[in-house]
Amino acid sequence: MAEDLEIDLDGIERRMDGAMNALKMEFASLRTGRASAQILDPIQVEAYGQMTPINQLGTVNVPEPRMVVINVWDKGMIGKVEKAIRESGLGINPVTDGPLIRLPIPELNEQRRKELAKVAAQYAESAKVAIRNVRRDGMDQIKKAKTAGMGEDDQKMWSDEVQELTDKHIAMVDKALETKQQEIMQV
Repeated sequence: MAEDLEIDLDGIERRMDGAMNALKMEFASLRTGRASAQILDPIQVEAYGQMTPINQLGTVNVPEPRMVVINVWDKGMIGKVEKAIRESGLGINPVTDGPLIRLPIPELNEQRRKELAKVAAQYAESAKVAIRNVRRDGMDQIKKAKTAGMGEDDQKMWSDEVQELTDKHIAMVDKALETKQQEIMQV
């Protein structure tokens, strides 16, 4: 009976990896002074009765290192896309040119770099919280297995495995944050 009590370590690791992937997506949306189509990923536009990502309303291109260009397919959406970008807090002022919206990416000043580094730290902290929540769920699985007849040695082994996964993923978050902050602060 007790041999059948297994903890889903693969599921726990998959959920922790999911938190890491979400962090990488959030980091990609932080601009570092170079143009990137991903900076528009978090921006949603009220279109056709629902919130829609910009990349589903037009073609997003990066023709040069400091310029993002959006070719909006529906001419009636140009104003809404422009307004959403302006209100997004990215600090970019869109320039409309017919069906095109040009986003000149300004140089980052020191104060803006520090603000972005703090935002990156907040994203990393959110990822750590998500990883710790997955750890707590794993520990709850172990407690349930203990009440179902798991021995103390097995309980300790599984707890150590879950903690090892947690430590590994927290270290990955710290390393990703350090790399992103260096990238942001680089002039």
